[in-house]
Amino acid sequence: MPHRSRLAVLMLDLPPDLHDAGRAFWSGATGHAVSPDPSDANWSSLGAFAGGFHLEVQRTGHGTPPRWHVDVETDDVDAEVARLEALGARRIADMGGFWQMKDPAGMVFDVVGVQTGEDFERNASTWP
Repeated sequence: MPHRSRLAVLMLDLPPDLHDAGRAFWSGATGHAVSPDPSDANWSSLGAFAGGFHLEVQRTGHGTPPRWHVDVETDDVDAEVARLEALGARRIADMGGFWQMKDPAGMVFDVVGVQTGEDFERNASTWP
């Protein structure tokens, strides 16, 4: 059965001591205002860009290096993980409903369920 997926979110992962400065910098660099998540102080958004691609910021734990990661959103997490494994990715951790993975070069990314609603419907690719 076919499934759909798309590269949906660029996530800026920042430890507590760099979080506020990094979030403010990328807000200024992009011209997008920071929208804090009212239910979780560790999350905020800089909104959608071309093709509904989102830039999000999360506060990580102490000792976590600052990094970027991408979220691949899909309507079938298991099928998308299998497809990406066939391309050379490997599973790192089951995060309870989504998977943290690494590409063949060692870059971290997540495979998550649909998060962007209409942007997903407009921009997702269909896979056999």
